[in-house]
Amino acid sequence: MTKRNKEVRSPSSTRARRAFTEEFKQEAVRLLHDRRAAGSTFAQVARELDVGADLLRGWMQKYTARDEATGALAGVVETPEQELRRLRREIAVLKQEREFAKKVAVYFATESR
Repeated sequence: MTKRNKEVRSPSSTRARRAFTEEFKQEAVRLLHDRRAAGSTFAQVARELDVGADLLRGWMQKYTARDEATGALAGVVETPEQELRRLRREIAVLKQEREFAKKVAVYFATESR
C-alpha cells in the first residue's frame, strides 16, 4: 500500500493571490452579461470562472461604466452582435417613452378644456 501525501491547510491559510490580465477581466464581464441575459445567476458565473463574486462584481462596475458622451461601454469592446442587441433594447425603451409622452400630452390637452 502506498501512502498519499495530503496537503494539510490550517484554517487561517488562504488561497494564493492570483493576478488577472485586463483581457481576462473584460472577457469575464462580457461572459457575465451574456450569461445573465440567458438567465444564469451572478454566483453561477463566478463559480464557472473560479473567481469570487465580489471580485467579479467589481470588474463589472469598472468595465460597464458607460461613456457619458457616446453611451458606449468604457473599456469593453462590443461585438457587432452585442451592439445590435444593445441598440434594439434602446430603441424599444425609446418607443415606450414616446408612446407614454403621447398619452400624457393627450391627457393634459383634454384636462385643460
